[in-house]
Amino acid sequence: MFRLQGSKVLAVDMTGDAVKAKNGSMVAYDGQMDFKKLSGGGEGIRGMVTRRITGEQMTLMEVKGHGTCWFADRASEINLVALQGDKLYVESSNLLATDSGLRTGTSFTGMRGATQGNGLFTTTIEGHGQAAIMSDGPAVVLRVSAQYPLTVDPGAYIAHQGNLQQSFQSGVTFRTFMGEGGGEAFQIRFEGDGLVYVQPSERNTIAGDV
Repeated sequence: MFRLQGSKVLAVDMTGDAVKAKNGSMVAYDGQMDFKKLSGGGEGIRGMVTRRITGEQMTLMEVKGHGTCWFADRASEINLVALQGDKLYVESSNLLATDSGLRTGTSFTGMRGATQGNGLFTTTIEGHGQAAIMSDGPAVVLRVSAQYPLTVDPGAYIAHQGNLQQSFQSGVTFRTFMGEGGGEAFQIRFEGDGLVYVQPSERNTIAGDV
């Protein structure tokens, strides 16, 4: 159902089924399509309240019909992830689309840092189906194993899946060396067994600077 046309356009072939996609990301379609804006990231009133409390923002639309619909967002690179009953954790700003067989939610992933005491929340996707996630530049998929834990700059982190434990640790970033840090610098550490998706570009963050 999901296929890439180039690296920056997602084509979704539909035969009466539906797909959830980032609001405003449709660039073209053929056939007959219906579009509906979803509240709370497609999770209804409960999802809307949860996201408002946690500050995790995600606005999705549902596209349903017969034909092909094409999606893109700011010329971002698109990466397809197939889920077989497992769970994907992804930054909401990096989520482009999911098929109707997947459920979205919100998950607490840890603390920003001891001095800030703020919680971090991320979007979860689980079930059987495909998801399309975006990256600023071609994404790199890194394997984490018991012998090889992984430390990631929060500005480059996109998503992760598998049996991974996530923690936050104080660290020094390149921007800290350059005197551009605006708060407590920290890094994300992953241990266990799974995959971590990173992009070759750092988004603007507040303390690491998240």
